[in-house]
Amino acid sequence: MRPQMSGHESDEDRRSREDLELRARLDRLSGALKEQNLDARERKAGANTDIPGAETGRALSLGFRVLSEFVAGVVVGFLIGWQLDEWLSTTPLFLILFLGLGTAAGFYNVYRIAARPTGPAKPKDKA
Repeated sequence: MRPQMSGHESDEDRRSREDLELRARLDRLSGALKEQNLDARERKAGANTDIPGAETGRALSLGFRVLSEFVAGVVVGFLIGWQLDEWLSTTPLFLILFLGLGTAAGFYNVYRIAARPTGPAKPKDKA
């Protein structure tokens, strides 16, 4: 061991004290970070309940999307059939045919929206 100089710490003592101070600071910062992470998780979990009517808004949005997808399919089918009947003078053959196809396309679009998973995506296993 080195002899201590009067009024001064040895290098070993100074390093030891600095190490203890740094470890204490690291512990304080780690604790604060854990606390912030827990608070963030709690806020995220309660995010849906904080805003009144959030679920109603999502439901209305989905409903309007379903309605527009269905109506668009029917209207496009109607317009294509009507225009083909005008060009080919086959009234109402293509109108009925494409109106049926447009309705089927509208139902298929609604099915695709309804069949989509609503929860958070699960990670796929790479095994």
